[in-house]
Amino acid sequence: MKKILLVFCLLTAFFSFSQTEEDDKKAINKVLKKQRLAWSKNDIEGFMEGYWKSDSLTFYGANGVVNGWEATLERYKRAYPTADHTGTLSFKINAINKIETNSYYVLGEFHLKREVGNADGFFMVVFKKINGEWKIIADTSS
Repeated sequence: MKKILLVFCLLTAFFSFSQTEEDDKKAINKVLKKQRLAWSKNDIEGFMEGYWKSDSLTFYGANGVVNGWEATLERYKRAYPTADHTGTLSFKINAINKIETNSYYVLGEFHLKREVGNADGFFMVVFKKINGEWKIIADTSS
């Protein structure tokens, strides 16, 4: 009887852990989908809702490091001033991997179809669950 109870407890713990990780990944994908849709509507502020609204947010790009949510927003607005520049965004997510409890990194590719010329690149973002919401706390894109 003790063996059956032990096996039951282990299986319950395993499936609970797996379900939680799957739920986390689904929630992270939901944030990325909202960002993709906002970007494709030229709604940079809506796109930025996926980022941690903090001075500790860090963005690493081809032109250097940008620190803070406001500075990252301004960077995007300068680099993508019109709908012709934002275009239509699509992602290919290559991996979502757990770092620790409530933290994941996402590796992927972005593709912009736009009037001023298409653009493609790679990214890695770090997500952290903050106040019950998944937010990007660090982004590197090239």
